[in-house]
Amino acid sequence: MHAALRHKARTGLAALALSVLASCATPPSLQPSESVEEEHPSTAPGRLKPMVVRPLDIKANCRFRDEAGYAASAVLDIEQSEVKAFSATVDVAHRGSCRFGGAFTQTRRLPSVELRAQDGCTVNIWEQGAQVTVGFSNCARRCKRGTFDYIWPIIVDRTSGECH
Repeated sequence: MHAALRHKARTGLAALALSVLASCATPPSLQPSESVEEEHPSTAPGRLKPMVVRPLDIKANCRFRDEAGYAASAVLDIEQSEVKAFSATVDVAHRGSCRFGGAFTQTRRLPSVELRAQDGCTVNIWEQGAQVTVGFSNCARRCKRGTFDYIWPIIVDRTSGECH
């Protein structure tokens, strides 16, 4: 009898897991006759303008710290999507720090700037309106063990040069 109950419990758990996964599934793509129009405050109703692809220009030397003790600093000097200088540091309270400096090779200029180091660390830098985002991938080796899981991209305000 115990084996039958265990089998029913496993079957029930499997069905529950499948229903949870199914609820997260991507909806089927739209049929050609269907369309989705969104409104954006700066465009005509129903029309979204694509982001303009243009060379990135930014010069910043900034640092910030939030209430929880998360801190970051960045040095960016990019002219016409050509990186002249880059370094960044992120400190995660009670976790450790990450250092993104040293030799990087620029591997892309447009639509976003990409830097890659020999250890595989990749830095992507892109423009989003008045902000420039600096994101990191495959860079865990540049951090204290486990710290990389807790870092966020650095956001730099183009007009003020401040980061957050």
